[in-house]
Amino acid sequence: MRFPLADLPQVRREVGRQIARVPGARRQAVTALLLLSLGAAATVAVPWQLGRIVDTVIGDGSLVSAVLGLVAAAVTGAGFSAAGFYLVSQLSERVIAHLREEMVGAALGLPVHRVEDAGTGDLVSRSTDDVAVLSSAVTETVPVLSSSIFTVLATSVALVSLNWRFLLVVVVVTPVYVLASRRYLAVAPQRYAAERASMADRARRLLEAIHGRATVRAYRMEEEMHERIRVTSQAVVDHGFSARVTMIVLQVWLAVGEFLILSGGLLVGYLAVQEGSLSVGAVTAAMLMLIRLRGPLMMFMRVLDSVQSGYASLSRIVGVVGDPPAPVADSGAPAPHGEVVMRDVRFSYGGDWAVQDLNLQIRPGETVALVGASGAGKTTVAALLAGLRVPDEGSVTVDGVEVSALSDAERVARLAMISQDVHVFSGTLREDLTLARPGATDEELLDALARVHADWFHDLTDGLDTEVGARGHQLGPVEAQQLALARILLLDPKVVVMDEATAESGSAGAGDLEAAAEEVTRGRSALVVAHRLDQAARADQVLVMEQGEVVECGTHEELVAAGGRYTDLWSAWTRGRA
Repeated sequence: MRFPLADLPQVRREVGRQIARVPGARRQAVTALLLLSLGAAATVAVPWQLGRIVDTVIGDGSLVSAVLGLVAAAVTGAGFSAAGFYLVSQLSERVIAHLREEMVGAALGLPVHRVEDAGTGDLVSRSTDDVAVLSSAVTETVPVLSSSIFTVLATSVALVSLNWRFLLVVVVVTPVYVLASRRYLAVAPQRYAAERASMADRARRLLEAIHGRATVRAYRMEEEMHERIRVTSQAVVDHGFSARVTMIVLQVWLAVGEFLILSGGLLVGYLAVQEGSLSVGAVTAAMLMLIRLRGPLMMFMRVLDSVQSGYASLSRIVGVVGDPPAPVADSGAPAPHGEVVMRDVRFSYGGDWAVQDLNLQIRPGETVALVGASGAGKTTVAALLAGLRVPDEGSVTVDGVEVSALSDAERVARLAMISQDVHVFSGTLREDLTLARPGATDEELLDALARVHADWFHDLTDGLDTEVGARGHQLGPVEAQQLALARILLLDPKVVVMDEATAESGSAGAGDLEAAAEEVTRGRSALVVAHRLDQAARADQVLVMEQGEVVECGTHEELVAAGGRYTDLWSAWTRGRA
């Protein structure tokens, strides 16, 4: 599955909406239109003045006025055109900025399961490659398109005012350009869309290889992963070459159009001079206009390449932005107290049941541990409780309300999940912590760090103002996990879901990390996916899962005495520890 591609009406509506968001956009667009029109008219006057110079030289007249007129036309045209381009570029860049913001906002608001189904590579490609391509296309093509359109219109009017037969040149050449553009547009969008999609596949493969590098090395899958990346990279090359071939064919049509323009102009000019309706200077001006007309037409046709690439990226961006997740209204849930009930829950990823017939109750302040082999369904249960997945059957409620029906505010007050993979945001340590509670005081931040045993904080020279993350002080795995646990304390939810949140406890600082996890779960309802059975031994209730089902349930002591699956697991764990 991928995110959808927006159709042309959707793209038009979204672009119109984004333009309307820019203050004074209509006034700015009208001003730019006027300036570009004046610039095009002044530019067309340049060959007209050159024609006057020819007639003046033939007639042995003074060149002063003609030269001054030429300079004035060139300077005026350049000034008006530059001002118009500036306004158009300013407006387009603001629209792109708003679109980029909405793209990121919509991506962050998407349900995790929606992103996983579509593939993170697709979303990453749309939010990086496509935004960059669109911004580049707008920057490069908007001035060219504006200049080309106004220059063609102004030149056509000037040619007809000289001699109506020059209009025949335009009439003869127009079908060639129309046919060329239609043939190009008939195949180019699909080829550029295929190129963008193949780039998304390549990004997905690269992300898989990078994120799963430990597994790849463990199973000696380097060659296989290289081959997968090679195949997707070759697909990008093939689709890109196909798109470039389309542009080459367009260039051939452009050459035919250029030949017809020049030969037609020479023929009409020769006839006009022979019959005396035009001077040599006027015909020279007309030919210069036709030569100048060839340039804008060529540029217009050539930027169709960038336009199509930009439109393909725009349709992919609007495919995400155009259907943002609808905000969930407050459900009227009662005050949070942390009661969790999962009843007759079933969930599938599209094949066999990943979780089936699950019944679970967590009373306020109680800790329930999930144990079992990899693939037993523990992480899926955690995702269902956290609201990251929606059950196919059954219900998951917190404080008597379906998790999927909770608004963002209601969910934050009740639920928080922490997994083995945590992220340290670039910025100061204070900014990283206050993501959980924006109004927290420094005393509250220091208290949270102390409660998770983050003794490394005292070694930071700038304290809470220390830059952390990718551009600052690099936190180790245990330190990053303690930071994430401190955020949970600041958030202060009633229910905590911990999916192997202390998986780094086998490294240095294991005791501190275990103690921090106990501090976070104290007084809260907690579901702990336990990879260490000593975590399960401290829980109020233990559920043993196999193939998506709960096969044993009880306290640690009851399950050890029962002589079942948990007994085997505990015996193996105890021997391993010994």
